[in-house]
Amino acid sequence: MLILGIDPGTLILGYSLLNTDTPQPTIEAMDVLYLKKIPDFNLRIRKIFESTLRLIDSFHPDHLAIEAPFFGKNVQSMLKLGRAQGVAIAAAISRDLTITEYEPSFIKQHITGNGNASKQQVAAILQSILGFEKSPKYLDATDALAVAYTAHLHLSNPLADIQDQLAPKKKTHKSAKKQWSEFVNQNPDIVN
Repeated sequence: MLILGIDPGTLILGYSLLNTDTPQPTIEAMDVLYLKKIPDFNLRIRKIFESTLRLIDSFHPDHLAIEAPFFGKNVQSMLKLGRAQGVAIAAAISRDLTITEYEPSFIKQHITGNGNASKQQVAAILQSILGFEKSPKYLDATDALAVAYTAHLHLSNPLADIQDQLAPKKKTHKSAKKQWSEFVNQNPDIVN
């Protein structure tokens, strides 16, 4: 299987093509689409769509693995990132590719064992696993490779989704103030 991995972005979009037909996956391509010189946002989105189609038509991948937009504080940035992801997915759908989407922390967890790993840590682990010479100038390219490699791990292990669902989840601790507020709201007759 040939997996197209995309790390969506409206200024720099990372992409990779990972061939998993051999026992040791090989990198067919890994680079970025540099969009900073295109001032109009709509033209950048168009470029993402056209470039994704060009990659698909040139390499004929079987599958698109794409990173999900992360939830940040800047809503406008998140919406723009979602549009970049959407047009890449639309290009893949137009060519009948299967698609998986992965959260950034999920990808980092599967590559490094740490869901909060840095881009540099992800690149270093991938370099060790896949044996490429040097890290690219922009780590968005290795992020795209991480997405593709995560898809490879999941698609080659049919039990992966079940194992992920059964994995223990981190407990979140509520503050004492929040716990008290919830208690008061749920028990208005006791606290008067």
